[in-house]
Amino acid sequence: MYGSRSGISPVMATVILVAIAIVIAIAVAFWATGLVGVFTRFEKLEITSVYAEPTGTANQYDITIRAKNTGSSPATLDQVLLNGVPICELSNQNWTSTNSAPTGFTINSCGNPTKTALNPGDMTEVTIRVTAPSAGVTVEVALHTASGKQYPYSVLLP
Repeated sequence: MYGSRSGISPVMATVILVAIAIVIAIAVAFWATGLVGVFTRFEKLEITSVYAEPTGTANQYDITIRAKNTGSSPATLDQVLLNGVPICELSNQNWTSTNSAPTGFTINSCGNPTKTALNPGDMTEVTIRVTAPSAGVTVEVALHTASGKQYPYSVLLP
């Protein structure tokens, strides 16, 4: 009664099931990779160089900060800090002095950065002019972004 019935062999059934499972696994992997990319974007500024040059006036220096966005999300600069004190801030697309400075320092100018909104891979340069209490002082300069992150760097004033 069952002898004339033909069907698929167990080996062929196993091959087909494995092939279907592989195709579904590949589809799920591509879908999950797309989701991971959306949720893992991050901002990261890498300060590539910071240097101070004397301006010719006693204890006055131009401090130049160069930074690059090496993250996968855009970053927007909104403040420059000197020894933890905000000295320059972005308002209405222009950099202005906050009229505050660390003890013994005077902020002479806040140079406009080449860019404030940094897409991934973009670079910027910010120059500030300060008068220090004396030469040979190490100061910490930091860039602050709109997302609340700070990127500090120390520089020795010659």
